[in-house]
Amino acid sequence: MATKRDYYDVLGVDKSADEAELKKAYRKVAKQYHPDMNPGDNEAEAKFKEASEAYEVLSDATKRSQYDQFGHSAFEAGGAGGYSGGFNYSGGDFGDIFGDIFGDIFGGGRTRRQASNGPMKGASLRINIRLKFEEAVFGVERDITLPSKDTCPTCNGSGAKQGTHPETCTRCEGKGQIVYNQQTLFGTVRNVQECPTCSGTGKVIKEKCSACTGSGYVKKDKNLKINIPAGINQGQEIRLAGMGEPGKNNGPRGDLLVKISVDSNPIFQLKPGTQTNTKLRLRDKGVPYIGNSSTRGEHIVTLIVDVPTKLSDEQKEALKHFAELSEEKVTSGESTKKPGFFGKKK
Repeated sequence: MATKRDYYDVLGVDKSADEAELKKAYRKVAKQYHPDMNPGDNEAEAKFKEASEAYEVLSDATKRSQYDQFGHSAFEAGGAGGYSGGFNYSGGDFGDIFGDIFGDIFGGGRTRRQASNGPMKGASLRINIRLKFEEAVFGVERDITLPSKDTCPTCNGSGAKQGTHPETCTRCEGKGQIVYNQQTLFGTVRNVQECPTCSGTGKVIKEKCSACTGSGYVKKDKNLKINIPAGINQGQEIRLAGMGEPGKNNGPRGDLLVKISVDSNPIFQLKPGTQTNTKLRLRDKGVPYIGNSSTRGEHIVTLIVDVPTKLSDEQKEALKHFAELSEEKVTSGESTKKPGFFGKKK
């Protein structure tokens, strides 16, 4: 079985690449190796699939975190990352990218292959939660209030005034898309664009619901309890499925992405005389791994000495006395040390 290449190498990006850099890199590789541009080239098709798989993982914050920690084993059946199953290259972000690619190639605008008036998953919501160091180590339950959208009870989500109904769009005949052909160097290309009259819904609302002004949704605060697992790291995200924005055309709700920030802990104390920038490695004293609480990582402590900048006269005299006992000669602005053992030998 061939060894999989590192996903970052596949896309040609650094591990610190942000979402925009990942998307730009994937567009470049996908455009180069797309099967439609390389008919009959099995090697190009394999590279296209490899790049799509890499982008599918790295563009998802949760999967990327699992990959960074466990590598490819995170997505094998029973892997440490807890994820199994194949990859899906048909998500909304991929559709946007492919639309851009074919627009560049054939000179047309962004296209969509999937009917835009079909069920669509709602948008994901993102929030940030700051934890104390102890909360990240041992886990915690947090109560939050989340601004959300719910189906309008007045119109049941239709957006139309009571007693009326949305009408079928006459321009696209309810399909939500306008189809036209374009002549290119490669022949006739079939382009599909969102209907501008109904914005891809296939329906037109002539009389809007007064409660939701035609949107079909009303804003409502939602109280949630979020269980944060022990061992969560700085910058990791927790995905709560179905807690995001409502979907369109009876599509599922989006997800809630909770990004974690962890405060440092000032409590730990160590032996006197330790120098600044000293690193202490405490084996098996770190936080537990998510999904495997019996195994802990290492606790690496970097020590920074805080030097006082304001001293009283009494404190200055005490330091001078200490310097004399330490064989140092202290002047008003300088400190000269007497030769010690190694200095004498030199």
